Amino acid sequence: MSEELFREDAQMRECLARLLRVDEQGLLLDRTVFYPQGGGQAGDAGDLLLPDGAVLKIADTRKGLAAGEVLHLPLPGQEALLALLSPGQALTARLDWARRYAHMRFHTATHLLCALVPHPVDGCSITAQYARLDFHMNEPLDKEALTAGLARLIAEAHPVSQRWISDAELDANPGLVRSMSVQPPRGTGRVRLLEVAGVDLQPCGGTHVSNTAEIGSVVVTKIEKKSAMTRRVILGFAQAGEA
Repeated sequence: MSEELFREDAQMRECLARLLRVDEQGLLLDRTVFYPQGGGQAGDAGDLLLPDGAVLKIADTRKGLAAGEVLHLPLPGQEALLALLSPGQALTARLDWARRYAHMRFHTATHLLCALVPHPVDGCSITAQYARLDFHMNEPLDKEALTAGLARLIAEAHPVSQRWISDAELDANPGLVRSMSVQPPRGTGRVRLLEVAGVDLQPCGGTHVSNTAEIGSVVVTKIEKKSAMTRRVILGFAQAGEA
């Protein structure tokens, strides 16, 4: 298993780690700041720095087949460097911070969107270029009104925090779960809650900023009717290059 440092501190950009395994599936470390793709959020990219100064480029991060495994997927064409690796080696895992921070800003923005659109979510995608939520509803949505609502909640600078509750506590409060397509991860006996103070509270394992003011200028770029009971809302950064 990998110690998932990002669960408790999404602001951590790098960490020291040891290589547990390297094979065709990827590199498994004993601890990592890299978030693996899941819950609609894209996996992290970045570098693994070796003691001799060599740098292994990581293109993506995914969950392994075994519970708790976080696999770092190297960029193709680095076979010579991979051949030098062996279990037990010390490494430094360093994020592509610009990419991760864009994920954090967009992911937090989707929580604000959930507060503005009080309907179940049946699809989600969070990347460094855009975020998308699909809502289970048939009423029309107003792009300008949602953009204005997001701007208001961002400007109000609501603190963002997390805490853990037991599976039993979640079962006793089923209304906390907003997503129809992605259920909170179970099996460890506890579930992580993400709270935007006074705005939103729901289970979420992703990475977020610590205050809504960090999100910056976000706009609704498109609203689509995907089916009779699905409305898709796509978010983008207001200015090119902000991501």
